[in-house]
Amino acid sequence: MNQMNTDKLTILHTNDIHSHFEMMSANAAVISRERKAAGDAVLVLDIGDHMDRAAVETEGTMGQANVDVINLTGYDAITIGNNEGLTVPLKQLETAYSGLQCPVVCCNIFELDRGKPPVWMNEHIILEKNGIKIGITGATAAFDSFYTLLGWDSRDPEASIAGQVHLLRDQVDVVIVMSHLGIVADKLLAERVSGIDIILGGHTHHLLEEPLFINGTAVCGAGKFGGYVGKVVMERQEGQEDFRVKSGGCIPVEHSELDPHVEKAILIHREQAEEYLKETVAVTDRKLEIKYDQESSFANLLAQAVRHHTHADISIVNAGQLLGSLPAGEISTGMIHSLCPSPINPCLVKLNGADIIQALEESLLPEYYDKKIMGFGFRGKVLGVLAVDGLEVLVHSEGSKTHGIKQVSVQGVPIDKDREYMVGTLDMFTFKVGYESLARGRDVLYMLPEFIRDLLRDELSRPGALAESFLPRWIS
Repeated sequence: MNQMNTDKLTILHTNDIHSHFEMMSANAAVISRERKAAGDAVLVLDIGDHMDRAAVETEGTMGQANVDVINLTGYDAITIGNNEGLTVPLKQLETAYSGLQCPVVCCNIFELDRGKPPVWMNEHIILEKNGIKIGITGATAAFDSFYTLLGWDSRDPEASIAGQVHLLRDQVDVVIVMSHLGIVADKLLAERVSGIDIILGGHTHHLLEEPLFINGTAVCGAGKFGGYVGKVVMERQEGQEDFRVKSGGCIPVEHSELDPHVEKAILIHREQAEEYLKETVAVTDRKLEIKYDQESSFANLLAQAVRHHTHADISIVNAGQLLGSLPAGEISTGMIHSLCPSPINPCLVKLNGADIIQALEESLLPEYYDKKIMGFGFRGKVLGVLAVDGLEVLVHSEGSKTHGIKQVSVQGVPIDKDREYMVGTLDMFTFKVGYESLARGRDVLYMLPEFIRDLLRDELSRPGALAESFLPRWIS
């Protein structure tokens, strides 16, 4: 009895690794093992946010460490996430990707001045694996306000993908979308755009232990931080025209499985990055403490840095951005990076007095300053109290306990609840994260590409800045 011939395609995918280099060698080992077991028709894709400048290896090499790992792992294509697109300057991203051995695929990012994708980016590609033609497109979350400031035009992802799928569908056997858009957008994409076989998702760190099937499209996601490698197997039996998903899921990644080539490359890059980050940027004569439940000098220094950079009347930041105290002595680039790793940008916003007071009142409450925050660029552990500059806050107190705010003054003048003030703050707050009243402002001006750690470097060099940081803003 003759057995029916079957065409088979195995797709391995990762997403949102966020420069967790401690998992990359194990990921590479799992991918290598699965590739050998599956045979010739294997496709390996990454769905973005492979880079994260919170990691020393990425910061010290500006992404080159990630590119080398991607090459050694043997990816067939990648797309970009917001961490690549928004936190690595365009020219430096182009430099890093110049050594990439696989294509970057994203159809909704264009250069503002040329109206075309960057030279290193493809709107779609067609790959052939063991005679199977695979059309691949991708898209990333369109943070318009930020991308425009960086010289990029981020277009509507769904419309962009629909156009590419229309171009690809009749040319290939399988259409795959690499979507760094999030699970809600992926579901809508599957509902509204026909012709997609598989959506490989990211951005919202969703883990789908088996694909969601929506209008014939398989929606997949492999979690975050390299904890899983996604796997989808497609088959087309003899006499059939279409490939169908036979199975899908996520393979847990264990630290015990290592790829020696990737492991060696990571160690080399870490050494090089640490050497690069040894540059001394300041020498201090005193230690700056950080506290998350009360005012502290290091948090005050950050507030000063934001106010001077934004030229605002006042500044408001959260202490949780700083992961430790700043010691006395030589301060290096790497030290500032380790203490303030979040890729958070400063911004300028008009806020009325009532919203400022509300945030300050909330800052006295443990349910706020002890709140754990994840995402939106935040790489700290807890939100922390608010640190301010240009403000004086008088609080009622009884013993060691505070009982609310008595008066707030802006540079010596009592605050007017109905007046608008120019406030230097953090982009994170404009997304209703933490102290949500700070998101009620208008005319937000995001300031890119500087991160708040860059502002700290400048403030450490300003005469008198350290002494100012010890002047109290919250007074009992």
